[in-house]
Amino acid sequence: MRASTILKTLGMAGVASALVLGIGTTADAAERIKWKMQSAFGSTLTHLGPGGVKFVKEIKTMTDGNFDIKFFEPNALIPTLECFDAVGKGSIDSCWTTAGYHAGKVPAVQFYTTVPFGPQIGEFLAWRWFGGGDELRDEIYAKYGLVAKTAQCIGPETSGWFKEPVESLAELKGLKMRFFGLGAQVMQKLGVSTQLLAAAEIYPALERGVIDATEFSMPNMDIKLGFYQIAKNNYYPGWHQQVSCGEFLVNKEKYDALSPAYKMIVEVTSRSQAIWTYAETEAENFKAMNEMKSKYGVTNRRWNDDQLATFERAWLEVLQERSAKDALFKKVADHYLNFRKEYKVWGDAQALKPTYQ
Repeated sequence: MRASTILKTLGMAGVASALVLGIGTTADAAERIKWKMQSAFGSTLTHLGPGGVKFVKEIKTMTDGNFDIKFFEPNALIPTLECFDAVGKGSIDSCWTTAGYHAGKVPAVQFYTTVPFGPQIGEFLAWRWFGGGDELRDEIYAKYGLVAKTAQCIGPETSGWFKEPVESLAELKGLKMRFFGLGAQVMQKLGVSTQLLAAAEIYPALERGVIDATEFSMPNMDIKLGFYQIAKNNYYPGWHQQVSCGEFLVNKEKYDALSPAYKMIVEVTSRSQAIWTYAETEAENFKAMNEMKSKYGVTNRRWNDDQLATFERAWLEVLQERSAKDALFKKVADHYLNFRKEYKVWGDAQALKPTYQ
């Protein structure tokens, strides 16, 4: 073989070897991340818990196991309601939680879970993803060393489990009730003593009489928590939570250190989970609602129009009072309300009358 041919052959082999080695090196050097994520919801709690398990599994799969986020049950690492501080300080990497659980730290962020008499999911996510809502949230969270991704949304909830029918809202005065978010402040206006309890704490509190009534979520979750064993009257509609969104809460320093590819995977998986869970809840709740009625003797009740109007007036008072006292609360509220005002042109144009049914 001629010398030039030998050199050419060796050169091509060298290039091929370099390519093979390069591919191997790239694979071997893939960013390997291991995080801990405590969930505010148990892995067996319908929708909310399995949603977190699904979320971390999909991220691990899409990165060939290189981005491994370990799911921890509520209270396994820290108390459930202390995620905001723990993640911000870097004590743990992340949480699968809801902004409503941070009300004691930053009341304004409650708007990022749900709003009384608020919109359906389309309008809510339009404000957040395309109307600047989440950008405003990001500014707020950054001050606390946090990053959040809207990661899980669920459909409308019910607005209370009561041992006896509520004939008049005056009967609510003096009642001790577990209630969530901004809706709790509405109930306080009506004389209710509210407490914020995590899911696992509610049934024991109801059983021991620590609380007289409760709301938590929707039929397909509430049936698993067994509230119907103590309280047989379940009230609709969920005026306080027409749509509720959770979040994947991450330490900002650790999130910023991720590669652009991993950040994109987190973003896409989060948004996918938000829509997936919402559709899942809508597919299951009517079944659970019927089961509780036929099997467990639950009476599904609806607040009358006058009662709903009273709740709404109380909400508007809360909105005005909190905005006057808290500049950040007012900033987020105004942002949200301005978007809703502009959206109304479209929303009203598409509204159908009940007579079409």
